[in-house]
Amino acid sequence: MLSIIQAAGWPIWPLVACSILALALIIERFVNLKTDRIAPAKLLDEALTVSRTSVPSGDVVSQLEQNSALGEVLASGFRALNANPRCTEADLRASMEGSGRIVAHRLERYLTALATIASAAPLLGLLGTVIGMIEIFGSQAPTGGATMGGANPVQLAHGISVALYNTAFGLIVAIPSLIFWRYFRARVDGYLLTMELASERFVRHLDTLRSK
Repeated sequence: MLSIIQAAGWPIWPLVACSILALALIIERFVNLKTDRIAPAKLLDEALTVSRTSVPSGDVVSQLEQNSALGEVLASGFRALNANPRCTEADLRASMEGSGRIVAHRLERYLTALATIASAAPLLGLLGTVIGMIEIFGSQAPTGGATMGGANPVQLAHGISVALYNTAFGLIVAIPSLIFWRYFRARVDGYLLTMELASERFVRHLDTLRSK
């Protein structure tokens, strides 16, 4: 690998940096977008159960808030009802929507950076290709140069290697980055839909609880 990087010349170093950053972002998103961290399957049912007759205590609400992203949204409804037992359904919705926007922003963190790498890597590869072509044309010596054909074969070979290695490495970085960006984007959209549906059901439950 080191020999390839050396053969590709200095234009490949930005691509190496992009590949390391993309790998770090992919690992981070895999760790933090697990279902247990975002929307555990039975959390909504548990929240409905503990608040069947009344709003749970502050300790229970805090525990729910720290459970997951969905728990944070549901806990905001409890807190709104605790703060103002006479709040309207619109107030409950507004409180949970505000918490939901914060959670959504956190779920989408680093996805823009990953998409930027997917878009920029081919351009960086193209930059390396152009630089390699410049070296190829630069190897064309004037009449009376190093060879009978007027071309320096060492510079010519180096220019071709710079062009091809950078083009290939740019695609190697861009393709996985694009695939994982689309995967994480779909996963986040699925989580947001799940939380939206859960919040709608929970608001109706809180409104019924408020009227008791």
